[in-house]
Amino acid sequence: MKVALVGYGKMGRAVEAVLRDRRHRIAAVVDPEAPGARRRLDPKRLGGAEVAFEFTRPDAAPANVRLLLEAGISVVCGTTGWDGSAPEVRRWARAGKAGLVVAPNFSVGVLLFQRLVEDAARRLFPTGMFDPTVLEAHHRGKVDAPSGTASKLAGAIAKTWGGAVIEGNAVLPVPHGAVHVASLRAGHEAGTHTVGFEGAHDSISLTHRARGREGFALGAVLAAEWVRGRRGVHGIAAVVAGVLSGGRGNGGGR
Repeated sequence: MKVALVGYGKMGRAVEAVLRDRRHRIAAVVDPEAPGARRRLDPKRLGGAEVAFEFTRPDAAPANVRLLLEAGISVVCGTTGWDGSAPEVRRWARAGKAGLVVAPNFSVGVLLFQRLVEDAARRLFPTGMFDPTVLEAHHRGKVDAPSGTASKLAGAIAKTWGGAVIEGNAVLPVPHGAVHVASLRAGHEAGTHTVGFEGAHDSISLTHRARGREGFALGAVLAAEWVRGRRGVHGIAAVVAGVLSGGRGNGGGR
């Protein structure tokens, strides 16, 4: 499979390593700050790439995704801080007859972790005894807060509990049943998400801790293998379901 890397930061380089390990060909790299890379995204100059990885910034991602999709190039986008589920994004995919996988986190472990959190929320809500919290920590260079994964976890809990999602300390005191989301930025933390259910007599917590970017990169490459030749907008859940059921995404070198 021929691919393009749009954004060559830490995630772009992690994805590159997995791509080479799975015998895929990198046709082009686009990044205004990377030595030897193309400075500007031009879909006509991506060496015939079938799929592009978009890991840039939230102010650049929408335009990049639109250009790629309308050129008929499928996209795996992990940039957070923009709305990849907006109706116009689906129109871009239809116009280009291409596919898009957009997710705040491509880790298979994170997807399964989210399902555990959703199950815990359903079980604990009827008791009326707990307040939910989400605490996430990342390296100091991460450009958005809270993380897309933390927002998705909080949203899943709020959907069950019917409470508000409160990010940071904008509203105090926090109402009972609201999902309070807090962020830490320091050092070189790859990503830790802890969901807590705090009660008067009990404290229950679930934690996912990334050991590095390799798990995220592998999930992104599996998504690229899966989406090639597909149309429309998809989430990581569809990719994992396809891979686990024996669909595309369990091999490289195509």
